[in-house]
Amino acid sequence: MDRRDIAKRAKELLVEGLRLEIEPETIVDSEAIFGEGLGLDSIDALEFVVLIEEEFDVAIPDEDVARAAFASIDALSDFIESQRAQAAS
Repeated sequence: MDRRDIAKRAKELLVEGLRLEIEPETIVDSEAIFGEGLGLDSIDALEFVVLIEEEFDVAIPDEDVARAAFASIDALSDFIESQRAQAAS
């Protein structure tokens, strides 16, 4: 699974898992996911973290890592890719 596939699947999880009324393709990879971005709240954030951890078999160890990793779909894709690379080595 390459970075583009990771981003696509993350957007699908975001829309399906949080039951958003938008199409995954409308989410801009570089825009904020939370706050002013899609307007999601802290409960949405917790749900999305769990979905990502389960789907991609990665761990989000603390709030600082989560804040950086979930800044945007681009940041999330980079995080997942780096976690998978570390696990493979």
